[in-house]
Amino acid sequence: MWIIFALLATVFFGARGIMYQWTSQKKINRNLLLFGVFFVGFIISALGTVVFEHTWYGWADITVGLALGFGSFAANGFLHKGFSVGKASLISILSGLTPIFVLLFAFLLWKETLTVIQLIGFFIIFGGLYIIRYSSDISLSNLQGAQWGLLAALSFAFNDLMGKQSTLLEADTFATLTSMFGFGSFLFAVSWLVKRKKMLAEQGSSQAYWSAGKTFSCGLLIGLTNVAGMVAIISAFAIGNTGLVSAISGMNILIILLYSRIILKESFTRQEVIGLTTAFLGVIVLRLSF
Repeated sequence: MWIIFALLATVFFGARGIMYQWTSQKKINRNLLLFGVFFVGFIISALGTVVFEHTWYGWADITVGLALGFGSFAANGFLHKGFSVGKASLISILSGLTPIFVLLFAFLLWKETLTVIQLIGFFIIFGGLYIIRYSSDISLSNLQGAQWGLLAALSFAFNDLMGKQSTLLEADTFATLTSMFGFGSFLFAVSWLVKRKKMLAEQGSSQAYWSAGKTFSCGLLIGLTNVAGMVAIISAFAIGNTGLVSAISGMNILIILLYSRIILKESFTRQEVIGLTTAFLGVIVLRLSF
């Protein structure tokens, strides 16, 4: 069952990535957009808390929720920034390295281990990702937004670990997500207000900027995929291995890669095609190991 939840997270986060890439190419206030993304998550989570009678059982639950909010604030900001300055396929690949960090820290923190077959499947997936990564011409003088993709990967890894920690504490899902999205909304709202004066000055010199209402509404729409993905991945963490859940949900980069090829017309090299095929084989190996 955890695989189904992880695959659902893959689809939802893939859709979120596509919409992030699309909006990153528009003249919008990024912080206002992401405020909308998190605000709708906060509303839905709060309603879920009431309907399902979820609650917080102590400061540990609240702290994990706030940590998730901070991690999501950083990760989503870095990801959207990366898409605005770099090639969509490159940013998605680098941000997809999250499970490598998750696997390492899950072993250090909780001594989680994998079977031999699962470990083989895991490294097949990331062998494919690295094949794609090395097909890109990245250097210190030409990062192509790579730094933002890597920072997003680290931040999403922190989020996955905190999501797993919430399940170890047996925290109620919607209570945790209410804290997460509420704190994330607050951070993006503050960032928007702090930079609002500068944005108003820039908008005054150009009519191409989206209105505040349109930007916020678009954020609300993207937020639906975000909150659905979070519910799915926390459900997967509750019953599955941390590293494997992170590995499968991290396959959302393949959805973004297909979008970048079909819609954005970004060309794929032979190495990228080999990498994609290898990554899919890794998922099959993981599935057959259960």
